[in-house]
Amino acid sequence: MPAAASRRIVTFVNIAHGFDHMLMLIFPTAVLAMEGAFGLPYGELLALSLGGFVAFGAFSIPAGWLGDRWSRHRMMILFFFGIGLSALATGFASQPWHLAVGLFCIGMFAAIYHPVGGALLIANVQKMGRDLGINGVWGNMGVALAALITGALSDWFGWRAAFMLPGAAALIAGIFYLLLVPDMHQAAKAAAKKPLAIPRGVVIRAFAVLSLVTIAGGLTFNAGTVSLPKLFEQRLDLGGLSTFGVGAVAALVFSFGAVAQLIIGNIIDRYPLRRVFIPVAALQAPCFFLAGWAVGWPLAGLAAGIMFAMFGQVTINDAMIARYTTDEWRARAFALRYVMSFGASATAVPLIAWLHGRSGDFQSLYMVLAACGVVIFAGALAFPLRPEEVEPAAVNQAAE
Repeated sequence: MPAAASRRIVTFVNIAHGFDHMLMLIFPTAVLAMEGAFGLPYGELLALSLGGFVAFGAFSIPAGWLGDRWSRHRMMILFFFGIGLSALATGFASQPWHLAVGLFCIGMFAAIYHPVGGALLIANVQKMGRDLGINGVWGNMGVALAALITGALSDWFGWRAAFMLPGAAALIAGIFYLLLVPDMHQAAKAAAKKPLAIPRGVVIRAFAVLSLVTIAGGLTFNAGTVSLPKLFEQRLDLGGLSTFGVGAVAALVFSFGAVAQLIIGNIIDRYPLRRVFIPVAALQAPCFFLAGWAVGWPLAGLAAGIMFAMFGQVTINDAMIARYTTDEWRARAFALRYVMSFGASATAVPLIAWLHGRSGDFQSLYMVLAACGVVIFAGALAFPLRPEEVEPAAVNQAAE
């Protein structure tokens, strides 16, 4: 495949990653400005997004299958236009059920990105870890911009603009993708028939660990990112800042995830995944536990640590798929991973609504997330090395 075409594909895959996370996370910040508009409390309004998060996971499997069997290029076109039109329609909602349907459609089209975009990225990267890290930064900045842009647009133009303007931007990006990016999928499939030279037992163990940490990580990731704006509103002394002010602080904290993905992406090109995974996983449980009780600016520091660990783990998990699958099955492998992740993440919304509704705060929620962090750390300890990563001394000792 021509290098220029590969670079163009990677650029648009990165842009799509930003839109994917931004449009999925508009609602958790916009909801702060919507409580008066629909006459519902925070917990009931937030619950309207449940269908969108379920769709985000459930539609990953058909999206991955269509990407492998039909066309990754055409699926990306469908992603840009589908998610853009869905966001525009959500901005016109006048009843709570309108919001629920609009958020469901956003989640359905957003589900296309991770299995299809991830497979396209791996097929066109130059340095796997570095390019996964850069792609992760785009997704992370989508998360950060969701809080920042949503807060600004909600304050200045109303919550409807927070959906409609990003939706229009996604449509424009889709038009440029259609005009500038060639369909190289068949050429990529024909060139990627090399078998995977890893023992079956190692692959099975790696995917068992990946499944475990994906489920636990899906819950922590979604609960952490969705709850953060409300947590800051309650626990930080922001001097009566508006929705934009809360969103700006949340965006600053989310940006630590971008730092993590750049660092981790470069490190995993040089070291075995297990060696990188263990310290990143070890950070999550203590940060969640302490954040459950912290107030003021120490909470912001702990939240930055949480974002560093969560987003760093995302890059590691993507690298697991890249290193333990062939291109022929990669979109479906990404789909399986993300259907588990987003299926688990869908439980975050009712969990937040229920626990916050009972206590009016987030201590109980963050104790649950700390327990998930312990599970992730156990998975990191159990993750196997590839044969070429095992030290010769360890191989000889195992043979004796």
